[in-house]
Amino acid sequence: MKRILVVKVTSLGDIVETLPVVSDLRRAFPSAKVDWAADAAFADIIRWNPGVDRVLSAPLRKFKKARSWKDLKDIAASIGELRAEKYDVIVDIHGVYKSAIIAFIARGRRRYGYLNQDLGERGAAFAYNARFGPRPLTDAWRGMRVSVADALGYRFDDTPDYNIRLPAVTRDLEIPHNTRIAMLFHATSADVKKWPKEHWAEVGRWLTARGYSIALPWGTEREQGEAQAIAALVPGATVLPKLSVVECAHWIQASELVVGTDTGLVHLAHALQRRTVMLFAATSREHFGIDEPGRSVSVGEEGAPPDVPQVLAAIESVTGAPLQFGERVIS
Repeated sequence: MKRILVVKVTSLGDIVETLPVVSDLRRAFPSAKVDWAADAAFADIIRWNPGVDRVLSAPLRKFKKARSWKDLKDIAASIGELRAEKYDVIVDIHGVYKSAIIAFIARGRRRYGYLNQDLGERGAAFAYNARFGPRPLTDAWRGMRVSVADALGYRFDDTPDYNIRLPAVTRDLEIPHNTRIAMLFHATSADVKKWPKEHWAEVGRWLTARGYSIALPWGTEREQGEAQAIAALVPGATVLPKLSVVECAHWIQASELVVGTDTGLVHLAHALQRRTVMLFAATSREHFGIDEPGRSVSVGEEGAPPDVPQVLAAIESVTGAPLQFGERVIS
């Protein structure tokens, strides 16, 4: 095995949770080159993993929004770059039209994709001349690792290796030292995933009473307003300035605890080995959650968001910070 192409196009959380596949391939085929094809919006995150030799990216999302001539030319150029190498194996672990098209355009002897019933979009099946086995009965993240390992004939360590090396930032982020930072990722692109600001405020006050400094990140003006509304209810809480993804990653790395909704940056916190609590309200916790006993845990479920006591209990489970006598009992 000389050259392998991984195809996982979007989104942030999915990209982060695919990184252990690269480590698995590196262990199984130490001399192989491992390339990765993805949307340009997430290419930098893949480059944080030194196990990836070449990141092939195209501004697919950007072109879909703006339809600019420049983006179209960049997509055309990326096709030429994609076809510059011939792969022994192409593994499409996304399973939708856009990933299938990339797998089909790439030059390779074997193009693996999911079985029809496991594809995100059935029409993607046209691109493959080999298939993964039936989707294993496990979460989505381990399932990707199992599918690739079974197809290529190797075994992997149960503990995922994300192998992230953050690049330096170009400005002083003014991250406080000797401070127990708790980042609360309240923002999410889907309103159905949101948690009430009063709940966030109650969690923030609970953590503040235990010596944490609360940091509230945001990405849009609306999210900034929501962060300010939460901060107004949590004495001493800080609304962070607008951060790039890598800047936010440095804040995460400096934090002792991260609590947030089912979003990509919370998956990144888990990958960076932070103590992490992920809240679910609109997607499957069993399928998309994180779980490492004593460090990361997911609470809530599709259609049944967690209440405050459940979240406080989850925080206790990853920090070892039990409630004090006289506080609200968590059931």
